[in-house]
Amino acid sequence: MNDLTNQVAIVTGASRGIGKATALLLAMQGASVVAVSRSTDELEELAHKTRGLAITADVCDEIDVQNVVAETLRHYGRLDILVCNAGVGSFSPLEEFESAEWDRIFDVNVKGTFLMCKAIVPLFKEQRRGHIVAIASDVAKRTFPNGTVYGASKSAQDAMLGSLRKEVRPFGIKVSTIYPGLVDTYFNDRQPGNPELEKTHLKPSDIAQAVRYVLEAPAHVVVDELMIHPITQEW
Repeated sequence: MNDLTNQVAIVTGASRGIGKATALLLAMQGASVVAVSRSTDELEELAHKTRGLAITADVCDEIDVQNVVAETLRHYGRLDILVCNAGVGSFSPLEEFESAEWDRIFDVNVKGTFLMCKAIVPLFKEQRRGHIVAIASDVAKRTFPNGTVYGASKSAQDAMLGSLRKEVRPFGIKVSTIYPGLVDTYFNDRQPGNPELEKTHLKPSDIAQAVRYVLEAPAHVVVDELMIHPITQEW
């Protein structure tokens, strides 16, 4: 089993939901966590709990992303793990979507993942180790009504990660993609904690445990893809 003690992990979208649960769990396992989000106040509270580093940044902005990596290296002197969790979505019939909403969803879900990976891959190649874990969605593998834009973004993200996985494997770099089903979180401006959803949805902590699982795999093992659903969800 891979020991996470003293490893340094960047977690994007860390201010709440899956990102927050993941940051807290990795810190409990001994990792130094760099929490990244656009929400400064929530980040500072999280950094206090994890005793890690909080960086307010937009994953869609290449300068912000480069600063995240530079500050991580300046503060800790190393980087071992990237968890690409930042994501947005909205759901409507195709003809009701504005092109600006298409841009927003693709910027965060696809471009944000691209920029974060682009910034750390050269470092990981140089040190010939590193682990990228991306929180995608099960809709990367299936379609559903009103999911045209979100599903397209997640399919694009998945294809990018699949190609990257093949590019970096010869350098000893792992790329793992996790595909959650229904999760009771803040996604799509929903407020978590509805008692009915607790019966039918996963919790953010369930996805955090999945991240821990793939990160703790032995050095010679890589979990390429992991699909995780609540048992009540039809697939």
